[in-house]
Amino acid sequence: MPDRTVFFVSDGTGITAETFGNAILAQFDFQPRHVRLPFVDTPDKAHQAVRQINHVGEVEGKRPIVFTTLVDMAVLDIIRAGCKGMLMDMFGMFVQPLEHELGIKSLHRVGRFSDASKSKAYNDRIEAINFSLAHDDGQSNRDLQGADVILVGVSRSGKTPTSLYLAMQYGLKAANYPLIPEDFERRQLPPALAPHRNKIFGLTIAPERLAEIRAERRPNSRYAALDNCRMEVAEAEAMMRRADIRWLSTTTKSIEEIATTILQELRPERLSY
Repeated sequence: MPDRTVFFVSDGTGITAETFGNAILAQFDFQPRHVRLPFVDTPDKAHQAVRQINHVGEVEGKRPIVFTTLVDMAVLDIIRAGCKGMLMDMFGMFVQPLEHELGIKSLHRVGRFSDASKSKAYNDRIEAINFSLAHDDGQSNRDLQGADVILVGVSRSGKTPTSLYLAMQYGLKAANYPLIPEDFERRQLPPALAPHRNKIFGLTIAPERLAEIRAERRPNSRYAALDNCRMEVAEAEAMMRRADIRWLSTTTKSIEEIATTILQELRPERLSY
């Protein structure tokens, strides 16, 4: 059973509140129940949120924890005045001290996605997602010169989710290619990748974990057999060494950790550091 309920209250999508709140909650060994309350952007919605939060506190006998990223002061004041939970006003913690330090007022803009259609960064991100989908699993060799990152590795080593994460989170055009038996026989990377070696990053994985993942997809198949997984991983790692490309094991790493390592190693020009 959850130890306590945690609310994430925002006048936008709630993604910022939830991401920041979860990073803090990860430092504590308990399993809260998560409730996201997005688009709380009017006094009426603020009163509804207060009633919901307080009701949960009464039912559970423990005051809820409430992370907010509200920028509308009228809405925030209602939450502050009525909420009986432990309120963590993240913008108040950081924006107000920065206003004082910088000597300027913040924009108090609601949401990271406001005016998305007018944002070049947003449109670049959409373009990157489309590129990554079109170049998933070696589907296309077209326009590889436009790729920021090209991931290689055996099937089910984490290439597709990492590619999409890089596109969605950073707006990077990420292609990915599976290493297959034909590549191992040639003892070379796919020929289409040769001109773009400086953009290539390899992913590998422990054979035992790979066999587990593949068995979920194709149980009792040669594809998922442990000896086959051991062969493919060994051949792929040997190929990466011969090609002198950077690589890492995804066995125990999250997508976020994998992506961060790739960015630090390849340092795509489109990103500033």
